[in-house]
Amino acid sequence: MTRPGYQPGPLPALWWLRAASYYVHVGLATLVIGLWGLPKAMRQGRTGALRVSEVWIGYMLRAARWHYGVRVEVRGTPPVSDCIVAAKHQSFLDILAIAQACPQRAFIMKKEIMRVPIMGWFAREVGSVPIDRARGPAARAAMVAAVQKAMRRGLGQLIIYPEGTRTKPGERRPWKAGVVTLYAASGLPCQPVATNAGMFWPRDGLRVRPGVAVIEFLDPIPPGQPPAELLPNVEPLVEDASDRLMGDAGLSLPPR
Repeated sequence: MTRPGYQPGPLPALWWLRAASYYVHVGLATLVIGLWGLPKAMRQGRTGALRVSEVWIGYMLRAARWHYGVRVEVRGTPPVSDCIVAAKHQSFLDILAIAQACPQRAFIMKKEIMRVPIMGWFAREVGSVPIDRARGPAARAAMVAAVQKAMRRGLGQLIIYPEGTRTKPGERRPWKAGVVTLYAASGLPCQPVATNAGMFWPRDGLRVRPGVAVIEFLDPIPPGQPPAELLPNVEPLVEDASDRLMGDAGLSLPPR
């Protein structure tokens, strides 16, 4: 559900120019950081790739402050040990912010992203798991096998977006069961994360406005809980916390 009238109007020419300057800047920075970090990642494996990705993520967030005046506040306690991170997803900004907060970040991501030059290679090296959603149940089985294999060397914080796509502020989509599958198969805690990032950096990546976006790490769900109870407990927890953060940022939401 989305607040009526929330859709923005036409994009002014100045915003197009600002967006173009940002994406040209970060595109060149990605090329430079990727080429600089490639030898390190090849020598040191995942440790090197994580360090390079940390540098890249930090630069992307600094560039967002320089170009747009938007920054991120992290609330709660980010995880430092192996876990499944189940996060609300509204924009590119929350990807960067959650990844920066998690020291051994990896993602469940569409296989197409793994083919993106530089970024896709480093995503694979840090342990991200590709998924082909067109394969249905077979994709879920392949995802579980890849995660269990990764656990033998240390999984880190595996970030999954249970909605399956970015949502507009105020919008809710039913969560998919992949997070339940991972929780049950891994025996790891589930770390819920709420955000209002879409209020500042919308899904189209163009109408970015200055301000302080928030990501909030909620209380983790310990391992060993009945898998069937995970979604009924975690989904409303994350959605309600995200609504609260969006309300704090000025979005008027009707009662759920």
